[in-house]
Amino acid sequence: MRKPYTFSLSCSSSEEKMASHIVGYPRMGPKRELKFALESFWDGKSGIEDLQKVAANLRSSIWKQMTDACIKYIPSNTFSYYDQVLDTTAMLGAVPPRYGWSGGEIGFDIYFSMARGNATLPAMEMTKWFDTNYHFIVPELGPDMKFSYASHKAVTEYKEAKALGVDTVPVLVGPVSYLLMSKPAKGVEKSFSTLSLLSGILTVYKEVVAELKAAGASWIQFDEPTLVLDLDAHKLEAFTHAYSELESSLSGLNVLIETYFADVPAEAYKTVTGLKGVTAIGLDLVRGTQTVDLIKSAGFPSDKFLFAGVVDGRNIWANDLAASLGTLQALEAIVGKDKLVVSTSCSLLHTAVDLVNETKLDSEIKSWLAFAAQKILEVNALAKALSGQKDEAFFSANAAAQASRKSSPRVNNEAVQKAAAALKGSDHRRATTVSARLDAQQKKLNLPILPTTTIGSFPQTMDLRRVRREYKANKISEEEYVKAIKEEISSVVKLQEELDIDVLVHGEPERNDMVEYFGEQLQGFAFTVNGWVQSYGSRCVKPPIIYGDVSRPKAMTVFWSAMAQSMTSRPMKGMLTGPVTILNWSFVRNDQPRFETCYQIALAIKDEVEDLEAAGIQVIQIDEAALREGLPLRKSEQSFYLEWAVHSFRITNCGVQDTTQIHTHMCYSNFNDIIHSIIDMDADVITIENSRSDEKLLSVFREGVKYGAGIGPGVYDIHSPRIPSTEEIADRINKMLAVLETNILWVNPDCGLKTRKYAEVKPALTAMVEAAKLLRTQLASAK
Repeated sequence: MRKPYTFSLSCSSSEEKMASHIVGYPRMGPKRELKFALESFWDGKSGIEDLQKVAANLRSSIWKQMTDACIKYIPSNTFSYYDQVLDTTAMLGAVPPRYGWSGGEIGFDIYFSMARGNATLPAMEMTKWFDTNYHFIVPELGPDMKFSYASHKAVTEYKEAKALGVDTVPVLVGPVSYLLMSKPAKGVEKSFSTLSLLSGILTVYKEVVAELKAAGASWIQFDEPTLVLDLDAHKLEAFTHAYSELESSLSGLNVLIETYFADVPAEAYKTVTGLKGVTAIGLDLVRGTQTVDLIKSAGFPSDKFLFAGVVDGRNIWANDLAASLGTLQALEAIVGKDKLVVSTSCSLLHTAVDLVNETKLDSEIKSWLAFAAQKILEVNALAKALSGQKDEAFFSANAAAQASRKSSPRVNNEAVQKAAAALKGSDHRRATTVSARLDAQQKKLNLPILPTTTIGSFPQTMDLRRVRREYKANKISEEEYVKAIKEEISSVVKLQEELDIDVLVHGEPERNDMVEYFGEQLQGFAFTVNGWVQSYGSRCVKPPIIYGDVSRPKAMTVFWSAMAQSMTSRPMKGMLTGPVTILNWSFVRNDQPRFETCYQIALAIKDEVEDLEAAGIQVIQIDEAALREGLPLRKSEQSFYLEWAVHSFRITNCGVQDTTQIHTHMCYSNFNDIIHSIIDMDADVITIENSRSDEKLLSVFREGVKYGAGIGPGVYDIHSPRIPSTEEIADRINKMLAVLETNILWVNPDCGLKTRKYAEVKPALTAMVEAAKLLRTQLASAK
């Protein structure tokens, strides 16, 4: 097997730094150091000084890493204790009144209350950052919001880097994108335009800019990713207005406007290239597949730098350096030799941290990969090559790795390719309507109205993680492992019966992660030891790597599901992750269209569904938590994605009997604009996040959308430690009953319970069941 190509690039103090830039960098640390520091602090096991020390060490190590790799434009203020949008909310003093902030510098108590809630207050809404698996805290704004400069983090971190001898580019979430990603606060008319607050927040931005200038900053980066969306003229005008108003404040500074995640539409390109006071524009040339053509046809302003995002910040494949260099040379001919800067396509926040820590990944696959640390070196290698100092050995090793991946027999499986190709021309649906199926299922399951269930996982205790770890390390036998997991399942089943939940789950004690667990049993997947990526706050995921054609050698969940069903007379859900979610929560191969890989996964899950049914499992949940997040950002590309994504889900269950009830679950996202695609999935029951987003989901039904399948909009937020009361949950259910038929409504939490403690789960589920029973009694007496 070929060895991974090695990185020997370094930057001596005498060497001139080439035109290279990194948009942003992961915060968690190569071994999740920040995660453990945060959770220790939240649990009261360590103090604020301990947390700040870990954070400072991470920042300094990142700046040193980039300095050593000769990066010219090194970012600061891309570190965050939770989320960069929340950091901006703190900077602007845009704290919702319920948190009782009375002015002054915002401290950790207010900051983490906004992010996580506390014993008495709910957290702010959390939703997906564009089409990634990263979540941001949604600002809540209204006409009465008074902005003030309340967090000096950006300036503090710039000064911190400068004290270490590193002159950085401070990064701020751009003012227009901040407002476009905000929502009207509770009690404010939904039609309220957050853009009307632009002048108010620009006052604070001017103060921040003035302080950065005074501290010695020569560059500043404004992240304006909303420029890649389909914006109307009014919203585009807001960018022109904002940067015109900031122009005098920015005088003397070099200003970079950074965009990412897609092509910038032609009208937005015209707007951004015409902004006053702007020195440079950053463009994603990886996901923005048509951007180079746009630059060629529309031209590029001669007075501006182009920060060309040619190194992928969203995936872990080694860059095809020869192809990227060709792209850069074509751009150089347009924008000029001195105006081109090599950059990442977006922040490296979305990729794993350092390939050096992958000691168990086989050498052939490892040779095909580059994590964040390696991508820094790729950026520098390209910048050096562009300036005529090409490292031939580095490029040669890279070319060999690219060739190895293309020719490897591990990547291609002809039988799988043929089976997936055969799916494209046909429509896979169950033979009967959902109403007929629900009738057949009710006769078999005999559930009460407002049936209760949970989403799948139960708390993952330290003991449980230890058992899995020891089994994986061959420290305990398979017999001991099965015994321990069986005892945990029995305990979870017993608890649910005591709580009187109607449709049970086995709690998933054998699973590390809802995607990784399946990927480990499918062919075509590889796994990392430390390939962690931040999802939200301290929550990290370790996406599998789909490197080849996908197939299922044997059943994956039947043993555990059948065991759990044998412990109870109540229906036990078989728990699977759907093909679209496995796709969207993995690092996906980039050598074929994503839909082809998704169809392959769908066929594997279809085999599992049919094996579960044959084993007597009557309710099967196929989670598609990530279906919405894969939706392309440009409207012109969305219908094709939804077509193959929905088709992939239907493939998984098109062969089951009417009496087998198919559930699916969806997490935090905005679903209202794809509700018709959700209906087209043709699931029997869908459970969906609802509580943390101010029950936004229900508005789609108030507006007349008819939904005939079962639906369980979450009745409480599991991402907060707060325990809801019976009355609060009953009130939520009543709001649902105002727009949904009684016979289709299910009662369940927002999401799985994996990250919660039993001390929180038991009272919350008790309240949930009591609320359902209270409503059943009221509905019965009202007849």
